[in-house]
Amino acid sequence: MEENKTNEALVPETIEAETATVAPAETTEETAAPEVSESVNDAEENLKPMATAEDEVTVLVLPDTKQGVIERLREIAQTGGNVARGELEALKQVYYRLHNAEAAAARDAFVAAGGAIEEYVPEPDMDESSFKAEMALIRELRAKALEAAEQEKQKNLSRKLEIIEAIKAAAVSPDEADKQYDTIKALQNEWKEIKNVPAERATELWKNYQLYVEQFYDQLRLGHEMRAYDFKKNLEIKTHLCEAAEKLADVEDVISAFHQLQKLHQEYRETGPVAKELREEIWTRFKEASTAVNKRHQAHFEALKAAEEENLAKKTALCEKVEALAATEAATYGDWEKMTKEVIETQYEWKTIGFTPKKMNAKIFERFRVACDLFFQKKTEYFKSTREALSANLAAKNALCEQAEALKESTDWVSTTNKLVALQKEWKNIGPVPHKASEVVWKRFNSACNYFFDKKNEATASQRQEEDANLIKKEGIIEALKQLLENPEGDVLAKVRELQAAWNEVGHVPFRKKEKIYRRYREVCDKLYDGLHAKADRRRMENFKKSVGEKGGSELQRERNRLMNAYEAKRQEIQTYETNLTFLNAKSKSGNSLLGELAKKVDRLKEELAQIAEKVQAVNEQLKAEKE
Repeated sequence: MEENKTNEALVPETIEAETATVAPAETTEETAAPEVSESVNDAEENLKPMATAEDEVTVLVLPDTKQGVIERLREIAQTGGNVARGELEALKQVYYRLHNAEAAAARDAFVAAGGAIEEYVPEPDMDESSFKAEMALIRELRAKALEAAEQEKQKNLSRKLEIIEAIKAAAVSPDEADKQYDTIKALQNEWKEIKNVPAERATELWKNYQLYVEQFYDQLRLGHEMRAYDFKKNLEIKTHLCEAAEKLADVEDVISAFHQLQKLHQEYRETGPVAKELREEIWTRFKEASTAVNKRHQAHFEALKAAEEENLAKKTALCEKVEALAATEAATYGDWEKMTKEVIETQYEWKTIGFTPKKMNAKIFERFRVACDLFFQKKTEYFKSTREALSANLAAKNALCEQAEALKESTDWVSTTNKLVALQKEWKNIGPVPHKASEVVWKRFNSACNYFFDKKNEATASQRQEEDANLIKKEGIIEALKQLLENPEGDVLAKVRELQAAWNEVGHVPFRKKEKIYRRYREVCDKLYDGLHAKADRRRMENFKKSVGEKGGSELQRERNRLMNAYEAKRQEIQTYETNLTFLNAKSKSGNSLLGELAKKVDRLKEELAQIAEKVQAVNEQLKAEKE
């Protein structure tokens, strides 16, 4: 990843906050229990409220500006304030979040301009009065609508009480019931047309109505044929309703099935009674069919709730993951690129997860957004500081290029060689440069050095034969070292030192083969010393464990503290080298040699770190033994 791409991930504004609103339908006298027009048995009289309306899931798309919030409030006020309370609360939260953000930005600008934070006085919000006025108007409209609804319910209650009294009066005797039949039928039709009444009176009202209607019909001296005909027609209707309710158990759409069931209940309430001996049977059948649909409906929303809880757990895990990445102190470009990829993948995964419980939806999204913002803010700060260091290194290397170019025409072979070698050493000590300039500046420096050394080789051609002979000698020394590596007999260290002394006595070899022959020499020497060091390390470790066994108490604890300090220092040194290795991208031979040396250095340091860890383990074991 290029260092200037500091925030490739999804910005918070593009992640749309999900909201789910569940609102039960208003319970009225009509939904409290089924209504019949003639006498019903005890099972129907004891009918309880069947179920609440299904939860309605809506998605709120909220404005992203204060003016947008005010305009939405004006639209709501113009429509009479008929809107869900949840939307009003959400609009209020959006407005004051934007208000607080503007205030914070103004305060930060004041401080950035040199002002003291305790002297800052916020400017008045010119839009707040409009916002509060619209909110007050909506509250007033909603209060008036609520008052009107209550007045309507009270009016309906009074009329239904009058109807009950009229039916009660008609049910005092068979003669009166017979005379008032048409009037009572009209009152029954009027009863059906009257809707909402106060919820606390609905059940009692319905029971009283049913009681006197049944008394009225019991008093009627209707002919047997008329009663039998009414009972038969009502039985046919209710049987049909039972069959329709039973079929709803197989409807795939649970919500649709529930709505259809409510309509069937309304029809059942509006249908008259059946023969007394069949009332309980037909009602039980209809109630059982209704129970099956209601159970499916309830199970559906319980499954939705469980899915939302599962989604919350998934989103919480994603928040924790991003928060952990934001808290990680990355030290290299590679680390940042890897973590950025993880954050972006996490954001894509977030989009695939559905709603969480309504009360947590906005909170969990805000937590995720804050974690993402923090991560990319730290990444931006890291690349900013890194760019400054890289630019300084580039300036230093350009200065070395200028010095090398000034020396490349010199014929003072010895002095200039020393100067260029010194420049090369200084080059190695300078840290990395921006990636796009790394190869260019290296080629410039290397070309100047090579130009001088090529001219030097042309002028010192007489030395080549001697250098070729030296090359053969050094190859012989390397072969002798390899033989010693394969057959380590006798005093290996003494033999190695003899061969190394012989190597040092041999003069120069051809310049272009210098690095290669030296690398071969160092490799075999390193292998020999690794073997020797391994034996020495084992011997030293045994001596260390023996000395630890002779110590105790505070002396052991001081030894452990010293080792832990050494361990941490060595670990920091390894981390520094590894960071430098990630910045290096040299493609020339000398650059590759530098990378190789640094890699070997890191390997040696890791071995030393492992040895320190082993010593710490030995001290810990001794401390544990003392405690036991």
